[in-house]
Amino acid sequence: MTVTAPLAAPPRSTHSARRWLALSVLALAQFLVVLDASIVNIALPVLGSQLGMGTAALAWVITAYVLAFGGLLLLGGRLADRYGHRRVFLIGTAGFVAASALAGLSLTSEILLAARAIQGASAALLAPAALALLTGLFPDPTERTKALGVWGGVAGVGSAAGVLLGGVLTAAFGWQSVFFVNIPIGAVVLVAVPLLIARDTSIVRGKLDLPGAATITGALVAAVGALSAVEQIGLAHPLTIALAAAALVLGVAFVLIERRTAEPLVPLAVFGNRSLSLGNIVMVLIGAAMVALFFALSVFMQAVLGYDALTTGLTQLPLAGALVIVAGLAPVAIQRVGTRTTLIGSLAVLAAGLVWLSLAPSDAGFLTHILGPSLLIGIGMGGAFVTTTQLAVDGVDGGEAGLAGGLVNTSQQIGGALGLAVLGTLAAVRTDSLIEAGVAAPEAATNGFSWIFLGAAVATLLAAAAASFHRGR
Repeated sequence: MTVTAPLAAPPRSTHSARRWLALSVLALAQFLVVLDASIVNIALPVLGSQLGMGTAALAWVITAYVLAFGGLLLLGGRLADRYGHRRVFLIGTAGFVAASALAGLSLTSEILLAARAIQGASAALLAPAALALLTGLFPDPTERTKALGVWGGVAGVGSAAGVLLGGVLTAAFGWQSVFFVNIPIGAVVLVAVPLLIARDTSIVRGKLDLPGAATITGALVAAVGALSAVEQIGLAHPLTIALAAAALVLGVAFVLIERRTAEPLVPLAVFGNRSLSLGNIVMVLIGAAMVALFFALSVFMQAVLGYDALTTGLTQLPLAGALVIVAGLAPVAIQRVGTRTTLIGSLAVLAAGLVWLSLAPSDAGFLTHILGPSLLIGIGMGGAFVTTTQLAVDGVDGGEAGLAGGLVNTSQQIGGALGLAVLGTLAAVRTDSLIEAGVAAPEAATNGFSWIFLGAAVATLLAAAAASFHRGR
C-alpha cells in the first residue's frame, strides 16, 4: 500500500500573499524550459563551425534535448507526486543549471550532446513538478485560473523569445551565452523557492512501478525519435520504421503492465476525467501547430525574405506582446463565458491568423503581410494555452497533480514533434516538386512554407472540434 499525505503547502502558506511571488518564480523556471527548446536554434550555425559539427550532428543538439524531455515527462510527474513536488522541482532545476553550465563549457560535440540530454531529463523533472506546485498554491478555481493565465503567457512568450534572445546573445557574446544565460536565472529560482514554498509533507511507502516507467519512457523516446527521424531521414528509412515499431510495442506493453499493477505509474482511470483527456488531445494539436509555425516562420524570414537573425527575432515581439496581454485577460473571459467558449474562440482566431500568414508572397513586407497575422496568432495562442492547461488540470487532486502536469507537457512535446515531422515533410516534398517543375526557388520555398501554415491551421481547427465536446461552460 502507498500512503500519501497532501503534497500542497499547508493552508496558511497556500493562502498567504507570498503565493503570487512564488508563482512568478515558478513561471520563471517554466520560461527557462520553454526558452531552451528554441533559443539554441539561432546559435547552431556558429556552434557547428566552432565544434566541427555537420548538419546531421547539429540536428542532434535539438533532438537530444527533445528526446530526454519528452520521454521522461510522465516519469518525472509521477516522481514528483511520490517524493514531493518541491523536492523534485529543486532537483530538476539544479540539474538544469548544472547541465547548462556544462553545455556552455563544452569543447567537443560529445560533451555538448550529453549536456543537452541532461538538460532535457532535468526539465522533465522540473516542468510537471512546477505545474503541480501551482495547483497546490492556488486551490481556489478562480485564483487558479488567473495563475494559469500567467503560466500560459510565460510559456508562450518563452517560445517566441527564444528566437530573439538567441540572435542577440549569439551576436554579442558567442554561442556559449545561450546556455550560460540559464545559470543566473536558475540560481534565483533555487534560492527563492525554499523561501516561498513550504516543504513537502508527503509520506510514501511502496515501490515505484519500474516496469511501467521503463516501458512508457522507452515508448515515448522511440515515438519522439521516430517523428524526428521522419523530418531528417524520411518516412521509409529503416531507422524510422524500427523506432515507430518499438514505440508501438512498448506502448502496448505499458498499457498491459498498468492494467495489472497494484500501484501503476499512470493509473489508467485518470483518463476517465473527461476534462483532462480533452485538454491533452487539444494540447497535442496545439503543440503540432505551434512548433511547426515557429520553425517555418523563422526559416521563411531568413531564407526567403533575407532577414538576419536579430531582425527575425525582433519581428516576433508583436506576437509575443499580444500573447502576454491576452493570456492575462483569458481568465476574465473564462469566468464570464466559460472555458469551452473561450477555447474555441481562441482557436478560431489562431486558425485565421495562420491562414492569413499562408498568403504571404516571396517578397512579403513585414507591415503588409506579417504583422497582422502575427497579432492574430498571438491573440489566439494566449487564449488557447491558458484554457487548454486549465482543462488538463481540472478535477485533479493533489496526489495526481504531478501526473497531470507530466501528461499535458508530454502532449505538447509529442504534438510538436508530430507537427514538425508531418508538416515539414509535406512542405519539403511540395517545394522539391515545384523546383523540378521549373518554379523559381524563392517562390517554391514560399509555397512550401504556406503548406506548413495551412497545415497548422488545420490542426488548430481539429483542436477546436475536440474542444466542442467539453460538457462544462
